[in-house]
Amino acid sequence: MTKPRLDNDVEVSRYVAETADRLLQRLAAVSSDVLRALEDQIPELRGDAQLMELLGSSVEGNVDTILHALRYDIAVERIEAPTTALEYARRLAQQGMPVNALVRAYRLGQRRVNELVFAELRAIDIPEPMRVGVIEAITGTLFEYIDWMSQQVVAVYEDERERWLENQNSLRALRVREVLAANKPIDADAASTVIRYPLRWHHLGLVMWYPDAGPEGDQLARLQRFLRELAESAGTAAAPLFVAADRSCGWGWLPYRAAVADAPTKVREFTLARPDSPSVAIGNMANGVDGFRQSQREAETARSVAVVAKRPQPTVIAATDPGLSVVARLGADVAGTRDWVADVLGDLAADNENDARLRDTLRVFLGCGSSYKLAAEELSLHFNSVKYRVGRAVARRGRDIGSDRLDVELALLACHWYGPAVLQPGAP
Repeated sequence: MTKPRLDNDVEVSRYVAETADRLLQRLAAVSSDVLRALEDQIPELRGDAQLMELLGSSVEGNVDTILHALRYDIAVERIEAPTTALEYARRLAQQGMPVNALVRAYRLGQRRVNELVFAELRAIDIPEPMRVGVIEAITGTLFEYIDWMSQQVVAVYEDERERWLENQNSLRALRVREVLAANKPIDADAASTVIRYPLRWHHLGLVMWYPDAGPEGDQLARLQRFLRELAESAGTAAAPLFVAADRSCGWGWLPYRAAVADAPTKVREFTLARPDSPSVAIGNMANGVDGFRQSQREAETARSVAVVAKRPQPTVIAATDPGLSVVARLGADVAGTRDWVADVLGDLAADNENDARLRDTLRVFLGCGSSYKLAAEELSLHFNSVKYRVGRAVARRGRDIGSDRLDVELALLACHWYGPAVLQPGAP
């Protein structure tokens, strides 16, 4: 006698729930798998560290939501898009990323989740008469979910893009971006007139952001006020230039008629003296249109280090800070850098106060040409204290410093600038 269809539907739902539950138990791994697939297949999505982190959160939010929908048989039309997914769409709109890259990410994400689901189904003992029904139920829900989410995130993207373009000083911002892109010859005098900034002068490029974002829409106004006050304090020869990079980050340029050697120092002092300052990354002073671009690129590079380090408090970081320009190259692959640092430093790469003190001493010692006397002066320590700490640092590393001295110095610099992001968890 054939079982009633209702019984079959109940059994199909049970196997769908079991499949989703098995994947939910590996949520982080599944989400990472999908994220890697998107990074490999859609180069446009590879942004700065902060944007990539938000993409990872968006992927995990979507994977978690759809798996719970399958697990508990929740109707797709009752599901709201994850907050991180909506915010990621807004950020892409702010940065001018094409909307088709966002839509394609959802389609490719659906394909990768399908592949993972099928792999899981092969591991479950499902009666053959029901296997097709289970596959149809899962793939149907996935399709509906992606279609529904795509509609939501595209609507958010389009609204944000329209708002963003309307609220910006569009002609000025567009012209500044054209100057930075350098994809065609620039008439410096004409561009200076449009952006109301002297491109032929000397420039100090800045990137400013608030690590702990405040009320929506408030950050750019705060950054503009800060830049105006900073320019007055730093003695610029004209008004500074401000352009929004996104909702919580801005680019700034301080103009001078001639090179001012202590301008970066003035920026650092002013920023650190104010309790409400944003984080600030500083480029080198340079002149002309090329210098305008170069100083901004250097400031962006410095900021990338601070973003990876995830310092919760406002910080000032400059392209001229010792070792920063070299270490910045390691930030593109934080996981690989973390593994390499552990290989070079051994137990000395542990994330604890004792090893941090030893690493700092060893870094300064090597930077002083292996002079205990000079290191003691720089660290304000006794000669014997430096000698003891260096010995302990080498012992923690597990081998003497020989022909790999350069590797050790670079690994110590990476620890100094990136902190816990490249360290290994562990007790002293």
